[in-house]
Amino acid sequence: MSLFDLSGKVALITGSSRGIGKSIAEQMARHGAHVVISSRKADSCAATAAEITTAGGSAFAHACNVGRKEELQGLVDATIARWGKIDILVCNAATNPTFGPSINTPDEAFEKVMQTNLYSNVWLCKMTLPAMAQRKDGAVIIVSSVGGLIGSSLLGAYCISKAADMQLARNLAVEWGPHNVRVNCIAPGVIRTHFSRALWADPARAEAVARSYPLRRLGEPEDVAGVAVLLGSRAGNFITGHTIVVDGGGTISGESSV
Repeated sequence: MSLFDLSGKVALITGSSRGIGKSIAEQMARHGAHVVISSRKADSCAATAAEITTAGGSAFAHACNVGRKEELQGLVDATIARWGKIDILVCNAATNPTFGPSINTPDEAFEKVMQTNLYSNVWLCKMTLPAMAQRKDGAVIIVSSVGGLIGSSLLGAYCISKAADMQLARNLAVEWGPHNVRVNCIAPGVIRTHFSRALWADPARAEAVARSYPLRRLGEPEDVAGVAVLLGSRAGNFITGHTIVVDGGGTISGESSV
């Protein structure tokens, strides 16, 4: 069997109706997983689940605002009611309602960033890790950002939340590793998605960012999805507590743009 085979696994992926989350869901489904499509809009979730099903995969949709704890519990309960377990949790949903230095971020905006990008991941892990530990098998993948590795005057609050996600993964990896539960982060650079549109929509800016990356291009959603499949499968069985950077070499060149 392939090291990347996910047959029989159940993968719950937040923020998966488009962008990186959708690509992760598509690729995990192609590798045999049952995938749960979730985002705030029910119609978008249903459309993505239908695409995956039409392509031969196994998916169902359940809308959820990750900033609301009760909705997250409903998402977990619906998944277990449908497939009986959660083997892979992908915490991908995120927000960034504000730009500029972190010290200038209004309290309300800062709280929204932290609740969506960090608290929701803590809550989901509390809801899913105990059952993974009982089965002595499970994988959590938190989609962070290269912004969590560097300073930024543009995305201050966002970068703070993404750095916290990396520490969350390290802590949980230590706490749950004895139960064979692995927890890792993926830190994308500029990926061509709707979420990061402000960083690449302008052709001149996009070209400048691409030139700063040794691979001389921006990332695409499936560039991140392949790493998620690795971390969720047997191929990643001895990787835990780490952050895998997917940025075309931007951070090692010292010219990452966030």
